[in-house]
Amino acid sequence: MTAAAEGLAPSGRMLRRGLDKDDLIKRGLMVVIALYLVLSLAAPLYVMLSKSLSTYSFDLTAFEFQVSDPQGNFGEPVSAAALNEKLSAVSPEKLATNADGRLPATSFFPEFSFRSPVKYRVRGTDENASYLIGTAPHAGTEWQELDSNTFRRVMLRPSRTIGFENYVTYFSTPALFRSIQNSFFIAIVSTIVTVAIAFGFAYALNRSKMRFKSAFRLIAMAPILVPSLLPGIALIYLFGNQGLLRDLLLGVSIYGPLGIVIGSVFFTFPHALIIISTALAISDQRHYEAAASLRASKWRTFRVVTVPGARYGLISAAFVVFTLVITDFGLPKVIGGQFNVLAVDIYKQVIGQQNFEMGAVVSVILLIPALAAFVVDRMVQRKQVALLSARSVPYEPRPNRRFDLMCLAYCSLVAIFILGIVGICQYAALVKFWPYDLSLSLRNFAFNRMDGGGWSSYYNSIKLAALTAFFGTIIVFIGAYMVEKTDDFRLGRSAFQFLAMLPMAVPGMVLGLAYIFFFNNPANPLHAIYGTMAILVVCTVTHFYTVGHLTALTALKQIDREFEPVAASLKQPFHRLFTKVTVPVCLPAILDISIYLFVNAMTTVSAVVFLYSPDTNLAAVAVLNMDDAGDIAPAAAMGMMIFYTNALARILHMALSRGLLNRTQSWRAR
Repeated sequence: MTAAAEGLAPSGRMLRRGLDKDDLIKRGLMVVIALYLVLSLAAPLYVMLSKSLSTYSFDLTAFEFQVSDPQGNFGEPVSAAALNEKLSAVSPEKLATNADGRLPATSFFPEFSFRSPVKYRVRGTDENASYLIGTAPHAGTEWQELDSNTFRRVMLRPSRTIGFENYVTYFSTPALFRSIQNSFFIAIVSTIVTVAIAFGFAYALNRSKMRFKSAFRLIAMAPILVPSLLPGIALIYLFGNQGLLRDLLLGVSIYGPLGIVIGSVFFTFPHALIIISTALAISDQRHYEAAASLRASKWRTFRVVTVPGARYGLISAAFVVFTLVITDFGLPKVIGGQFNVLAVDIYKQVIGQQNFEMGAVVSVILLIPALAAFVVDRMVQRKQVALLSARSVPYEPRPNRRFDLMCLAYCSLVAIFILGIVGICQYAALVKFWPYDLSLSLRNFAFNRMDGGGWSSYYNSIKLAALTAFFGTIIVFIGAYMVEKTDDFRLGRSAFQFLAMLPMAVPGMVLGLAYIFFFNNPANPLHAIYGTMAILVVCTVTHFYTVGHLTALTALKQIDREFEPVAASLKQPFHRLFTKVTVPVCLPAILDISIYLFVNAMTTVSAVVFLYSPDTNLAAVAVLNMDDAGDIAPAAAMGMMIFYTNALARILHMALSRGLLNRTQSWRAR
């Protein structure tokens, strides 16, 4: 056989196949979605980082004024610094400001009158000195001559310096620095408790023959359907100042670390359970048979076989729970009291004090442990995959009446805890006036009478969830397809994969604040979407992109790679293969991605709390606003509406999945 026939060059090296039309389209689509991730994630984070390093202050030496006499002759130029030194018009504290600072030029002229015939001139001493005349920006060393009425609208702008002064200020402020300690304390304690409870629950589901396993699995997933604020509201009704069971705490306040930990265990439990249950489910039966043949005790088998076999799942669950807790905003905002944490600090700095630069500093600090936890989690998951073997035998538990009853009792206690949190919220939503009038009514569902956005906020959330599920599923699946099915282009695929994994490491509060800096800049061509539903959809899709991407990749890897060469040999374009083969085969994963995006769009608070407008208020944010306004029962009612909606969406998803999968997946049973 000749070298040409083998596809080799005369020198013996392999010839590189030229790019055809399908290759160009695939790479083009990958670049488009990568550009989306750059604009929706990387660019905002970069701008936020630069903001955290920016310090603004008024440099009064950068501005000079001239004032005319009655004859219209202007006197000698005098700097704003000299005037301020003489008059002490502006204190040093006011000279330190933020990016949006304004300083009226009239501050340096105590006898100023806008009816005066006196004229004024203003200029900068260098080209970087900027000021406003009305809304028109000006800069430079040329004099601007103004009458008195116009001069009163002159606003000096601060100068910007780059450095670590904001970080020095943060770490030198005890109250702010204490938030780091509080956040780590809450995250570590919650992680230990949650992983321990979830391991016991998962062990009971996978290692026993107890009854009602399906019911327990269903109950365990309920916390995913509610916003993280809801357990905080439930705990207030149970253990608050007027709670049903407040005496059980023996004087310990639920407002603070205790309430945050209990609520965190509730909303992170399903996430830990899924990971640990998966780790236990892949255990090899042969290891237990070997332990039995060696007459090892059950406790020794548990220590030597079970725990080491599930160690990667336990570690992964721990880091996932740690990340969820340390980045959560809703729960500590509702029940944290005076116990500050990092996520709430961001909210207070931005909303309470309008100090965006310090908010960016806290965001960067919060990003570091989240990013570190994510990196370790990814390393652990790769090792977990390496444990799988084609010769593994799935573990099958044997009936043991005593052990099964113990597992049933344990799972029942956990189920009571979960149902109790949800149930007390439902009860609180129906009570007329807690705790004085406990008769039931639907008055708390009259959201139009409450602060928070009314029923329109609920409809906005449904709209957001539907748009996020529709467009997000398309973007995520197409992006994953291009990464998995594009030949060569290794550098581009690696860069895209990095961008696709990055959102999981970015807390919602951080992403939302980054969007303010990036999209609220009038110079940005994308500024038009700021304050609209579009930016909420973009933020939500980006925030939850990674899980959908991994789900799609897992499904796509199950498809034989021979389909593409066969289609190419038949001269079929890749889009025909995509629509006729790939989408039907991956339909279960596509439906899972859509319901995942829908549910999270309904419950998310942290990612959108900075971005909504009066016209785009959302249900989860309405829960927060009603709680702030003291309308706790209506807040519980709105939280339950989110729960009902997500539960209904799950039911519809199951019904739709069963109908479509029966039509498209029947080949799997052959």
